[in-house]
Amino acid sequence: MTPKYAEATIALAGEDGNAMAIVARTIRALQKAGVPKEERNEYTNLALSGDYDNVIRTTMMWVSCDIVGEEE
Repeated sequence: MTPKYAEATIALAGEDGNAMAIVARTIRALQKAGVPKEERNEYTNLALSGDYDNVIRTTMMWVSCDIVGEEE
């Protein structure tokens, strides 16, 4: 499935995995992509309306996510 704003990209691997950190990175990516504040607020409300898995699912539905970590 293609994310709603595929031009906005965040890293999930190798970054802070805290739910609030993920939401903050996503909001910054959406803002950088020119997504209106109302849409960013909608993302935030949806992402934070459930548990951690909901944050991940919602984020992956809204933006492109780099989920592959660097090999050691």
